[in-house]
Amino acid sequence: MRFRGILLGKQPVRATDVGSGLKKSLTPAQMSMIALGSAIGTGLFAGSKLAIMMAGPSVILSYVVGGVVALLVMGALAEMTVKQPVAGSFGVYAERYLGRFAGYLTKYLYWSALIFAVGTEVSAVGEYMQYWFPQISGLWWVGIFSAVLLAVNFSSVKIFGTTEYWFSAIKVFAVLAFIIIALWLVFHNPHDQFGVHNYSAEGGFFSNGLFGTWSAVIVAIFSYMGIEAISIAAAEARNPKLAVRKAFKVSFLRLLLFYVFTMALILAVAPTSELISGGSPFVTVMSQVGIPFADSVLNFVLIIAALSAMNAQLYAATRMLHSLADAGHAPRMAHRTNRAGAPVHAVWMSAGGIAVAAVVYALVPEGGFGIMLSLATFGALATWLMILLTHVSFRRKVNQNQESLEFKLFGYPSASIIGALLLSALLVTSFFVPQFKYTLIFGVPFVAVMSLLYWLVFPTKKQHSGKDTV
Repeated sequence: MRFRGILLGKQPVRATDVGSGLKKSLTPAQMSMIALGSAIGTGLFAGSKLAIMMAGPSVILSYVVGGVVALLVMGALAEMTVKQPVAGSFGVYAERYLGRFAGYLTKYLYWSALIFAVGTEVSAVGEYMQYWFPQISGLWWVGIFSAVLLAVNFSSVKIFGTTEYWFSAIKVFAVLAFIIIALWLVFHNPHDQFGVHNYSAEGGFFSNGLFGTWSAVIVAIFSYMGIEAISIAAAEARNPKLAVRKAFKVSFLRLLLFYVFTMALILAVAPTSELISGGSPFVTVMSQVGIPFADSVLNFVLIIAALSAMNAQLYAATRMLHSLADAGHAPRMAHRTNRAGAPVHAVWMSAGGIAVAAVVYALVPEGGFGIMLSLATFGALATWLMILLTHVSFRRKVNQNQESLEFKLFGYPSASIIGALLLSALLVTSFFVPQFKYTLIFGVPFVAVMSLLYWLVFPTKKQHSGKDTV
């Protein structure tokens, strides 16, 4: 077809060129911080309020279940990445072990999740800035901060890695400080105001029933989204195999600490009714301390958290689109890099989520965050599902060839299969949860359209050679 050639050029970029132009500058510490930067963002600081509203105190279990699924996904990715570090990460693995269409769809599912997640974060920034400047429309802040982070992503990966490292370091320090303050409130509590008795103070631990607890796992999964950035960043790491192993071990322990332990402390300090009536639950807890300017300090941290997650997610989105162009499944310009080694056209294309967020924010200022969260959730759940299905096929092939593995996920194949079943159940559940009513409404047509494009527009005869090892 003529329009196929106009869109994509004469042929896909050769598989041996996958990752070409990308600079290998990331250290294990920076890769770990990229994963933390993606995962510790609005999902923790703002999404926790939604999760508490849905589940009550049992939201602690929701984050435990989400953490277990995150562990399985991280382990599966680490195993495949250490064995075969490639640019394109799990999209390439899906193509190799589930088929070309599966790889194509996985990459676009993840790309859609990321661009909408970027929109979610920037929507939150607009709301946070209005805390200080209520007279200025949040749309102005959306535009200003988007321009700054686009500039960072147009620069070299070294500058990106350094920026993300310090963004994440600020968040990590803030969460650790919050944990210390919350622990002090719980254990130095002369009036017995704080403590685990708050878990059952208003309707019991399962105040919204088991379905509420299960539904909140969806929010938890979105909150953990970003851990897979470790695998994507391997293409630009100095020693990808070593970096992935180290980043996996460090990141997972930190995420469990920051999410599960933090949620347990929040619910011990304040009853559910207080946590869902105000802004971020973190602000509610800090208000109990009486520290001057604590609210403004925390608001600053919330902004940094959102910008950091947005920065890391935009990075991952551009690299995934870059990989799609490599395979001939996106306009060839998305493969081109500038002198700094950044895929500049892919950055522009991946900024589409910012435009969507701006429109949604303008039309529905109060509900913009929830809508963007709902849109991003489908791609997040579906991508994790594809990763686990790919891992099952990957390990079967490795076992057939009697190959050795430097890193193994425990419990194969049961662990991957159970994780895949949980994610499938969560996708179905989203249809019955009002807060995620747009998830399948967007997701099912998206898959249908991308499937149609695959067969009608994108080249289907070229096969991936599988030689794109980093």
